[in-house]
Amino acid sequence: MLKSNPVLSKLLAFFGISALLGALGAGMLLPAGVLAGAAAQVGTEMLDEIPAELNEEPVSVPSKILDQDGNEIATFYAEDRTPVDLEDISQHMIDAVIAIEDERFYEHSGVDGEGLARAMVHNLTSDTQQGASTITQQYVNNVLVNYQNLNGLRTTVSGSKSVPDKVREMKLAVAIEKEMSKDEILEGYLNIVLFTGRTYGVESAARLFFNKSAADLNIPESALLAGLVQSPNALNPETNPEGATNRRNLVLGNMHRHGFITQEEYDEAVASEIELDMNPLPSGCYHARDGFEYFCDYVQRMILADPAFGPDRESRQRMLDRAGLEVTTTIDSELQQAAVDTARRNVPAGENEGVGSAMVTVQQNTGNIKTMAQNTEYAVGEDLPDGQISMNFNVDHEWGGGGGFQLGSTLKPFVFMAWMGAGNSMRDTVDASRDNYTGAEFPAYCLDKGHANVTGEWNVNNAIGDMKKTMRADYGLYWSINTATVAAAYETDLCAITDITTAAGITGAGPDGGPLDPSHPSFTLGAYEVSPLSMASAYSTLASGGTYCEPRAIESIVDAEGNEYTVPPIQCSPGALNADNVKELNNTLTQLADDRISQGELDFPIAGKTGTNNFESSTWFVGYTSDLSTASWVGNYRGVGEDYTLRNKTIGGRYFQDAWGSLIAGPMWVEYMKVAGPKYDTDPFPEFDGPTGDVSVRGTAPSPDDDDSSDNEDSSDEGDASNETESSQDDESTDTANTESAADAEAGAEDADTADDTEDTED
Repeated sequence: MLKSNPVLSKLLAFFGISALLGALGAGMLLPAGVLAGAAAQVGTEMLDEIPAELNEEPVSVPSKILDQDGNEIATFYAEDRTPVDLEDISQHMIDAVIAIEDERFYEHSGVDGEGLARAMVHNLTSDTQQGASTITQQYVNNVLVNYQNLNGLRTTVSGSKSVPDKVREMKLAVAIEKEMSKDEILEGYLNIVLFTGRTYGVESAARLFFNKSAADLNIPESALLAGLVQSPNALNPETNPEGATNRRNLVLGNMHRHGFITQEEYDEAVASEIELDMNPLPSGCYHARDGFEYFCDYVQRMILADPAFGPDRESRQRMLDRAGLEVTTTIDSELQQAAVDTARRNVPAGENEGVGSAMVTVQQNTGNIKTMAQNTEYAVGEDLPDGQISMNFNVDHEWGGGGGFQLGSTLKPFVFMAWMGAGNSMRDTVDASRDNYTGAEFPAYCLDKGHANVTGEWNVNNAIGDMKKTMRADYGLYWSINTATVAAAYETDLCAITDITTAAGITGAGPDGGPLDPSHPSFTLGAYEVSPLSMASAYSTLASGGTYCEPRAIESIVDAEGNEYTVPPIQCSPGALNADNVKELNNTLTQLADDRISQGELDFPIAGKTGTNNFESSTWFVGYTSDLSTASWVGNYRGVGEDYTLRNKTIGGRYFQDAWGSLIAGPMWVEYMKVAGPKYDTDPFPEFDGPTGDVSVRGTAPSPDDDDSSDNEDSSDEGDASNETESSQDDESTDTANTESAADAEAGAEDADTADDTEDTED
């Protein structure tokens, strides 16, 4: 019998190159005619005793997305693997894999001459085949396959190796044995080898099949896993229990024969039934923590768009699947769960076709996203049941959103910011009596002619009667009076308004995106479709005294090797809006939020504004404290027209004859803030130095007038003004912003008396 030879060159000298190739050819079932050519391929360089170089890459390790406190949100992997030290692997597992894969592992130096000779003789004289690869050779092969996978090269898996491949593998095994200890090789092997499917390494295999650590594997469990290495998928005990049992018992026999277990232990293990406790590791955002799926999707898209993680989307996905990234995000799990629960409780998914809800929170002075929630179930595919959708309501189309929702009156505070920027005060009056702007020219310094023309008929109406009169600006904003807002815009400059909306980060959410277009005066009443995230960030500019911070979701990224990657830093623009004007505006918005939204339910300072579109298919409340800004949205994500209205629907157990921001989105915001507010700072807002005072609306509210709100007879006595007129847009698609021509945009105003908004009305 041939003795085990520690050096490959001595083995080659003993056999001769032709004999070795013959043995390899027989072992690999190669046709005899191939061997002559193979000998030439191998060449004398294959016999060089200089150690070959093993191209290594870090083994593929799952990546994790974490919340701000390090708690796991989701996992991504191409290979489910959790590397562990050898000391954290059961001795039974170590013994089992040596017994079945390489009984002379601690004796040879990388290549087992005795095993190679035995395999050669067996394979030439028998119908069955034996392999002769040592654990070291298998480790080398797995390292090579890992390198090839990561670099898009030809993969030399078992059954596809050429003779030169095999000789190179043997040479590398000898070289590795000179560089690594036996325990290091064994540890590397047990962490890299495939056990089944996409499960690699003994720790992940132990968790998958037995829901335990590799350190806790007993004798029959260890034998079962060791047996899988030969044919990881065919011997899967979940799908082939008989084959897995037979293979396990073969391993147990080897363990007994080589003295790793006693006769009693062998008998007990062979007699035992396979008891699986399957615990697969889910991968991707679909399997993220409940309620975190849409935020996970947003983070994944951010990574896949970042050149820091590769030159193209495919390479970035490979990085996410294989590099063991720890992506620490800005999300606050406690607030996220509160937002998800609130969104689902108030607007149950699937209760009404296409009716959704969303809540997104950003932190002032950082832009950190603390929550991103919606009521629907995250799902990918076509013809999904209502209430299941992959579209993220909170973000722009670019990041997985559908295109945003019409803003309604939530845009009006920024119109009045421009009004103050022109030298006015919220205590000054506007001529809200004017309701016809047909043919009017609105100042717009950035347009070619210096103004925007209303080329069609535009009649502006209000939902509340007796409001077409001169009034203070703060009074007009408090009651969301359309004629007051348009009058302020007419006396200001449309480009000055869009300068402010751009500075506050308000952009169209659709595929074309971009800043709001001042060419159409109707935009001042909230006709544009914008994402809740953009609005939460814009209102945080009001909360912070004028500083705009770009929203960010990722705090840090570190890979499995400890390398840190550059992520978008906190990017804030102090002075984006005039601080004094913000203070004066907040005087109105705090009263609005206190009187008409909170109604005493929150005992800390708040501010904000409601909004509803023409057809009451999109309702808002965007509110803030000194530390958090949250956009609350409820609407129909399938469209904006009359067919998609929320009127006359029962939503979350409540019947809504009228659907306004103050009735749906506002109370949802208050419920959520009962959890969110106390956790973060709720300092008083800085006071305006100049005169402000009460907007003189507490107590008695204006009453509706049938002449001005003929479609809104049921408005409450506490009702506020319409969010916008029919001039918003005719297009009912939620995926396109309101950018049609001025004539088209304003032509719909003819029907304003029968389709005006009635948002912000309270019970």
